[in-house]
Amino acid sequence: MTAQHASALGALLVDNRFDGEVYPNEPMSRHTTYRIGGPARYLVRVDSVGALRHVVECAQESDAPWIVVGRGSNLLVADEGYPGVVITLGRDFRRLQFDKETSHFFVGAGVPLSSVVQEAFRRSLAGLEFAVGTPGTIGGALRMNAGSRDEWLGGRVVAVTTYSPKEGMRRRPGAEITWGYRSSSFLPEEVLVECELAMEPADPFFIRGKMEASLARRKKTQPLGKPSCGSVFKNPEGDSAGRLIEEAGLKGATVGGAKVSPVHANFIVNEGGATAHDVKELIETIQTEVAKAYGVELSPEVRFLGFE
Repeated sequence: MTAQHASALGALLVDNRFDGEVYPNEPMSRHTTYRIGGPARYLVRVDSVGALRHVVECAQESDAPWIVVGRGSNLLVADEGYPGVVITLGRDFRRLQFDKETSHFFVGAGVPLSSVVQEAFRRSLAGLEFAVGTPGTIGGALRMNAGSRDEWLGGRVVAVTTYSPKEGMRRRPGAEITWGYRSSSFLPEEVLVECELAMEPADPFFIRGKMEASLARRKKTQPLGKPSCGSVFKNPEGDSAGRLIEEAGLKGATVGGAKVSPVHANFIVNEGGATAHDVKELIETIQTEVAKAYGVELSPEVRFLGFE
């Protein structure tokens, strides 16, 4: 990184007025569910919108790349690390409020999705049972429209507040956002700040039953005991990525410390000591073999950071 980078971003290290914390050369293996990843040049926790704006301005002034991440549950960071700024959302982005009159939640993008699911259950509100056991934050879940084949988070969104360097703060109605399978129409430079979610009262025994069934299904079909990024590939239309990978004979395949899970073939787990290169090579092998066997191009669901 150039001296210009150091002067613009490094100044945050000694700025007592900065509303957050700055960690230079922070290993990203501490911040991903894979437990894999080299150092980010800077990892910055911002505790307010003002701090977020300031960090983004510093990164742009320094011509340094930047990205906002949640809990790293859908992220593979290169072994060499990331030569820019990784931003995480702190205090003001972790607020969860409830409006009794409308049965709506107002949720900061840094709130764990699991916290919203549990709070909805506590209040006997239905609508998020499908998300029980899903890791990550609301921000990440919105961006990828987390959900099942039949239900997804976008279907609950009343509005989303975002920040971008070009437009500043903007509140967008949920109906104006395109929600797709594992996708949304948010732009890469849009930072999700807060959302409003609509819920409805329901019998708590009904909610508990759906949650327990969903959680039992996850425990039975997913390798929850090993570090992973969750599902690696999106399901092709009308088919299952896991089925194609298994039928191609790749269940249990390994590269270094990375392994296609024997429990679910659409999971690549870290058996211990796996590198990002191991995982990336296994992903590419799967894509090649499935395309060769079935003519299907599997699209990764995992986000890659720091790779050329």
